Amino acid sequence: MPTKSKTESSRKTAKPAGADSTSLEGRKAPDFQLVDDRGRTVRLADLTGSKDLVLYFYPKDMTPGCTTEACAFRDSLEAIRRAGAQIVGVSGDSQASHEKFRDKYDLNFPLLSDPDNRAAKAYGVYKKKSLYGREFMGIERTTFIIGKDGVVRKVFPKVKVAGHAEQVLAALKEMD
Repeated sequence: MPTKSKTESSRKTAKPAGADSTSLEGRKAPDFQLVDDRGRTVRLADLTGSKDLVLYFYPKDMTPGCTTEACAFRDSLEAIRRAGAQIVGVSGDSQASHEKFRDKYDLNFPLLSDPDNRAAKAYGVYKKKSLYGREFMGIERTTFIIGKDGVVRKVFPKVKVAGHAEQVLAALKEMD
């Protein structure tokens, strides 16, 4: 019987079961209850049922990459709506921070506040990250397309911002 190398063994035990965002594809999306940029409480069930949902997790309001991504989704919103979906962003920022971000960039979709990262953890996007040799926990930029039935149809892990809104729109059109 072949033995596993230390690397192979540690890879499998590094993450608890279900902690990988891509493992959600084809499964029921984890439920959540979060506050939006207008102070309203929103649950996953409020966002599904009549439309598909583009749920994207991003690290931080007002940062260059997150601003570029949000503005690209803002500019693509009408095309995404025509494809039968809506967009919602999620980060650990406060409701007040989301409100400022929304107003500064005229964002036309809800931003949900996940300050304790419960939703990010449930979706497997709260991970160890590193920047300039420093390790820390944070949200890995990830997008989920969730069907009207609440099932995760597609996961875009480790998103590169450039061209991402177009990738999401193309995926929505393929699902029709």
